Amino acid sequence: MKPFPFSRRLLCMVTFAAVMPWLAVAADLPVATPASKGLVAERLARIRPVIQAEIDAQRMPGAVVLVARKGAVVHAEAIGLQDPASGKALKRDSVFRAYSMTKPLVSVLTMMMVEEGQLQLADPVGKFLPALSTMQVMANPADASGATVPAARQITVQDLLRHTSGLTYAEFTRFPSMRSAYQQAGLFSPDIPSLWINLTPEQQVEAFAKAPLQWQPGSTWEYSLSTDMLGRVLEAVGKKPLSALLEEKLIKPLGMKDTHFVVPASKLDRLAQPLAIDPLTKGPMPPMLDVTKAQGNDSGGAGLSTTADDYLRFCQMLLNGGSLDGRRYLSRSTVALMTSDHLGPKVATPVQPGELLMGVQGYTFGLGFMVRQGAGMASVPGSEGDYAWAGAGGTFFWIDPKEQLIGVMMAQTPGPIRQYYRRMVKQLVYQALE
Repeated sequence: MKPFPFSRRLLCMVTFAAVMPWLAVAADLPVATPASKGLVAERLARIRPVIQAEIDAQRMPGAVVLVARKGAVVHAEAIGLQDPASGKALKRDSVFRAYSMTKPLVSVLTMMMVEEGQLQLADPVGKFLPALSTMQVMANPADASGATVPAARQITVQDLLRHTSGLTYAEFTRFPSMRSAYQQAGLFSPDIPSLWINLTPEQQVEAFAKAPLQWQPGSTWEYSLSTDMLGRVLEAVGKKPLSALLEEKLIKPLGMKDTHFVVPASKLDRLAQPLAIDPLTKGPMPPMLDVTKAQGNDSGGAGLSTTADDYLRFCQMLLNGGSLDGRRYLSRSTVALMTSDHLGPKVATPVQPGELLMGVQGYTFGLGFMVRQGAGMASVPGSEGDYAWAGAGGTFFWIDPKEQLIGVMMAQTPGPIRQYYRRMVKQLVYQALE
């Protein structure tokens, strides 16, 4: 078959952009029609009115939704407002506080350094941070006395990646004894949101050493400050700040041009903002992280801001088995290891990863991601082995290797309604598969 003449190819490109203007912006990944990648355009079109209804009801300011399949972007929309106070429209390149969607990047960076032989998953944290070699553990976190016992073993790098370190978040723990202990150690204050991010790296390690663990290391899955501690480990190994390590090894090579710990002044007009009032509690929306200035430390668990397209590049690299644009970041075997079950039957899960993230069962945890265990159980569509995570600010992504599918939703909805939106967007994407 002879190739189209240049004039005909140009006409096709112009026509394509005119018919689907939401895909006409410069995309970091190739662009394809939904039908060419096995999705139904008319069904994908359901995404906009559903999200618009939430915006009209003043339950969310807006969202950027990207869907990629088989290596190409098949759906991209920016819907609603970037700043509800000013009425500024959301755009595809709007910048969002990623919060815990920082964790997967730090997890990948960790495994890159493991592949380089700089550390091992079985390494005890005390090897790199001696102050954390000997830890105390709550004898019974439900006991208000706060009595402790020595840790049966050290926290390992694997524990930090899979959240079995025994750490917690004082903001989320159900045990007042832990909240009080973290406050005494200097990791929590009821008056200062995310106090742990204001500490210098040295102060944070010192505070970790003072605070008791909620659980014995390796015994229980508890979503926690584990990735923040992991950031301090990587800094000790790499002899550089976490931000420099991420920039050098992952962010810059991947072309994540709008991903930063501190949003540059030139990009502040693109920073997305939440609603002033929480739609469920009807109270004031809690303050969000100030990403316009440097914090006390580079938070591996919550510090980055990013765009939907930047994060999509990171996801596509993982879906490709660790490579993108001819550059390899991780081996295929390492990606498989990260997206396997690392909890098994012996690790307790008082709250399952899927219950925390989306209010659904059926997910275990790997090294930085929650991982679907089967076709059933979860009350959202997906495939066995699909993996995902999200951020407290309202961001969400998932990667489905079996369907070669990626979904990214960027929103600033920091209230409890964010679980509903994660289920909503996943359902809307899967119902569009042919």
